[in-house]
Amino acid sequence: CHTSGMLTPNGKEYAQKIPREELTHLILKLLQAWKEPLSHFNQHIEHHQELPDDSLSKAKQISNMVHELKTAVEKVTEKARFSISIFKVSCMCSTGLSVSNEANMMSDSDFIHCFRRDSNKVQSYLKILKCRIMPGNSC
Repeated sequence: CHTSGMLTPNGKEYAQKIPREELTHLILKLLQAWKEPLSHFNQHIEHHQELPDDSLSKAKQISNMVHELKTAVEKVTEKARFSISIFKVSCMCSTGLSVSNEANMMSDSDFIHCFRRDSNKVQSYLKILKCRIMPGNSC
C-alpha cells in the first residue's frame, strides 16, 4: 500500500491517546494520500470495456465521497481553529509517497484492499473524534 509508510496508531486504544489536533491531521493526511491514486484508478477502470456502467459510476462516486469528506474535515478543522494552513503545506509536501508509480503497479484487488484498510482507519478515527466532541453518543 502506498500509505504503509505513514505512521498511524495500531489499534483503537492508541488512537484514543492521540490529541484531537493530531488525529484530525492524520485523517486529512490519509484522505489527501488517496486523492491521486483514486484519480488514476478511475482513469484505469474507464478503459475496461467489460465493466458495467454501474461499476464505473460507483468508482467515481467513491472518489467524490473521499473529496467531500476531506473538504468536510477541513471545514470542521477550520471551525475548531486548528492550524489548517500549516497542515495544507505539510500535507502536500511531507507525505513522501510516490503515489502515481505505486498506484499504477498495484493490482485492482490490492488497490481496493489498501483503500478499504485506510477507509476503516479514517472511519475509526472519525468515531473517536465524534466521541470526544459529543460524548454519550454510543461511545
